[in-house]
Amino acid sequence: MDIFKRRGATIAYQIDGPSGAPVLLMANSLGTTMAVWDHLVPALSQRFRVVRYDHRGHGGSGATPGPYDIELLGEDALAVLDRLGVEAASLCGLSIGGAVAMWVAAHHPARVEGLVVCCAAARFGSPGDWTERARFVRKHGPTALLDTLVQRWFSPGFAGLDSARRRVEGMLETVDAEGYAGCCEALTTMDLTGELARITAPTLVVAGALDPAVPTACALELATAISGSTLLVLAETAHLAPVEQPVRLAEALLGHLCGPAAERGDRVRRRVLGDDHVDRSRAAEDATTTGFVDLVTRMAWGEIWTRPGLDTRTRSCITVAMLVALGRFDELELHLNGARRNGVTRDELVEVLLQSAVYCGFPAANSAFTLARRVLGDDDA
Repeated sequence: MDIFKRRGATIAYQIDGPSGAPVLLMANSLGTTMAVWDHLVPALSQRFRVVRYDHRGHGGSGATPGPYDIELLGEDALAVLDRLGVEAASLCGLSIGGAVAMWVAAHHPARVEGLVVCCAAARFGSPGDWTERARFVRKHGPTALLDTLVQRWFSPGFAGLDSARRRVEGMLETVDAEGYAGCCEALTTMDLTGELARITAPTLVVAGALDPAVPTACALELATAISGSTLLVLAETAHLAPVEQPVRLAEALLGHLCGPAAERGDRVRRRVLGDDHVDRSRAAEDATTTGFVDLVTRMAWGEIWTRPGLDTRTRSCITVAMLVALGRFDELELHLNGARRNGVTRDELVEVLLQSAVYCGFPAANSAFTLARRVLGDDDA
């Protein structure tokens, strides 16, 4: 976890995934921390550089005196991207994090490549309710809300309720009372209804069918107001969808942000093999080979290389070993370079080739080492 200072607060953030991948910025809900996304990160980080951060006063981020407003919280999100030198990213936000993401998308559309709004609304409840919540938390602390929040955040039949309750309690214990109250006060003045039409990023609106905090009618209003958006309602799900339905939510995010298998495959193929190779391959296509190239792009690159079960570094190592075994040394050169792009070190590739020598035979390994010596060269150089 890293931190930086902005307008009196320290903002904490964490990065998972390869440095060269597209960036996905994730904003948590009121009363939770970046840990609310924990169960989604393994799948998402296969295809994205996942950047999670805590709202001020939550988790690792420091609090400043309230009240806050949505502009302050939205600029905190932009400051994380600025800190990392990221011009544009996909945004995913939960509850108040979804409102923050919508504010950024409406006011800074060039910074947002794709948008996922999860269990969020253009406005949340009545101002008086949030004023009372802020007063209560300043007096009793966020953990005093535990029973109420667990009841509202999870569906009655949720099998993992006991574990989820412990997770929520652990997050609440790290939330500063003033930070929580300040965010409550931001919701008293927030109304994004008139700004939704300004959102141009491809948007997925996700709702929980059993969410009492943001009923599906509110999600439908969002999806109707944001041009071209898609609405997904998760059955048997309440407000904290990333905890209650992490697999389904991760699949929905990937499907929306990564696009069809052919588009995903082209992006991964370029990341592994390089733009020059893919452009030459595409330029050489004709009526005979186009169908085959599309098949490989969709199936091998779009479906297999992007599956969440293995990271791309591991897939590169496996591919190198297989190519040695098969004696496909023309392809091996491509994938040795691709492995380096995926972050596999020279020493790790040497170990892969040594392993291949034992199981694939010394003649094949000898040819592979000769090729690797030319391709990899000297790291110091």
